Amino acid sequence: MASLSDPVPGCPFGDIAWNHTLLRKRRSGLTVIAMNGNHARLCPSPEWAEHLHSDVLPQITAGVALGEELLEVGPGPGAATDWLRARVRRLVAVERDEPTADALARHFAHTNVEVLHGDATALGFDDASFDSAASFTMLHHVPTRVLQTRLLAEVLRILRPGGALIGYDSLHSDELHHFHEGDSYNPIDPPALLTILLALGFCDVTITVDWALKFVAHAPRA
Repeated sequence: MASLSDPVPGCPFGDIAWNHTLLRKRRSGLTVIAMNGNHARLCPSPEWAEHLHSDVLPQITAGVALGEELLEVGPGPGAATDWLRARVRRLVAVERDEPTADALARHFAHTNVEVLHGDATALGFDDASFDSAASFTMLHHVPTRVLQTRLLAEVLRILRPGGALIGYDSLHSDELHHFHEGDSYNPIDPPALLTILLALGFCDVTITVDWALKFVAHAPRA
């Protein structure tokens, strides 16, 4: 049986178990809460950015037309944003955590990135506003399946006909559960994700499962 000290495949540090603490009982009324110290260490790190840029993003975007305008939901410190923005004319990033959104806006000032503080389950954009959308390691921070479904429905609504949603997220493990101690942790399993995407109306769905969950789904063509 794996222990908390065992390395986890795909983690650039080879170790996600920095916080060896007992899990707390889940509090009621949670939405997406501030990420814990483990994320504060991992997500802004050069190692995590290199992992995304080298191991994740090229694979997910291969053969996918991103178009000119892309929406990224839950960018965090922007590791994926920096790579994606070089491949589109305009990128809009919607971040729920206000201090994170403010820091991201300062980082990408005077670039083709527009950062908005907002809720991805209620996007303030017109229908069919973007050519593509992206979600990287944020779905498991959305605390209920209802909210996850609402977020994906909003993404579908703002996509233009044939537009692509690209995504990458964590699979459940005991180690990741401990890594998220004090944080919201609601991983979505591949069959549930496939069911939700198809039920919402996405088509041409591809889900890849290895040490993580990678997916591409398209809005119906007109």
